[in-house]
Amino acid sequence: MPKPSGRPPRRTEERATGRTPPSGERRGSRRRDGSALTPVVRATKATPSVHEEGERLQKTLARTGYGSRRAAEELIRDGRVTVNGKPAELGRRVSPARDRIAVDGVPVPADPELRYLALNKPPGVTSTLRDPHAARTIADILPPGPRIFPVGRLDRESEGLMLLTNDGTLASRLQHPRYGVEKEYLVDAAGAIGPDRLRDLTRGVQLEDGPARALRARRVQGDRSRAAVAMVMVEGRKREIRRMFAALGLPVRRLVRVRLGPIRLGGLAPGGWRDLEPGEVAALYRAAGLIEARSGPPRTPPSRSRGAPRRRSRSPERRPQP
Repeated sequence: MPKPSGRPPRRTEERATGRTPPSGERRGSRRRDGSALTPVVRATKATPSVHEEGERLQKTLARTGYGSRRAAEELIRDGRVTVNGKPAELGRRVSPARDRIAVDGVPVPADPELRYLALNKPPGVTSTLRDPHAARTIADILPPGPRIFPVGRLDRESEGLMLLTNDGTLASRLQHPRYGVEKEYLVDAAGAIGPDRLRDLTRGVQLEDGPARALRARRVQGDRSRAAVAMVMVEGRKREIRRMFAALGLPVRRLVRVRLGPIRLGGLAPGGWRDLEPGEVAALYRAAGLIEARSGPPRTPPSRSRGAPRRRSRSPERRPQP
C-alpha cells in the first residue's frame, strides 16, 4: 500500500483560476514562497427571465403577416395584442411555440412549424399522403416543408378544394359534424332535377348506413338531360353525395368542392396550392368555434405571402358545365 505523501491534492492553477501560471512557478496549490494561490471567481451570466427569451413580439407579428414591425408596434401600443390572455407590452419577447398570442382576440398562428394550405385536388388523384395502390396521391403535388395532413377527404374522381394543416385541434373541429362547418359542392348530374328532387336532397335520402341530407340545395343550371346543383353539407361520409344522387336515380358526372367553411376555391388552378392568409386562418378558428365571433367586420391584417411560393390560376373559377 503506497504511503501518503503528505502533500495537498494536486490541482493546477489552470483549474483553480482559469489562467496559466507565470513562467517558473511550480504547478500546484502553492507558490515557491509558500503563498497560496488565490482562486479567481469568474463572473457568470445571469439566467435570463422568461420574458427575455425567445423572439420579440413585433417581429413575430410581422412574420405572421401583421404588416411591418412598425405596424406591429402600433398594434401593441393600441392594446390590441395579448399574450397568454394579458395585454402585451412593447419589447416583450415570446416563445412562438409556447405562448398564446392574439390580436383583437383572434389567435395568431405564430408557431413557425404550423402550416395551413389550400389545394385544388385534380380528378384521379387520391386524397391521402400514402397509398401503395394509387398511381398518384396529393403528396406528389404538395410543396416541401413541415408535414401536413388533409382535413377530410375527397374520393379519387372528385375534385376541388382541400385544406391541409398540422394544427390538429383545428383539423379535428373542421371535420366533426358537431361543429357544423359547411362544405359546398357543385354537382353535375345526369337527368332532370326539379323542385321535388331538391326537396328530397334537403329532407333526407335513405342510404345503407343511414339517412343523409343536404343543408341546402339549389339548381344552378340544367335541362331535361342533365343539371348542375349547388349543395351544402355538414357531414363527410364516404362517397356520400354520389350515393345520395344514385339513390334518386341521378348518376353524378362531375363533383367539385368549391368551399370549406369560409375558405373558397376561387381561381386556384387544378393541382395548385397556396398558403392561407392569417385572416383566413382566423376565420377558420371562428367557424370551428375555437374563438368567439366578433360583432362587426373583423380587422384583417395586410396580405403577405408566407412559406413556399404560391401558384395561382390566371383564369376565374369555372363551374361544371352541364
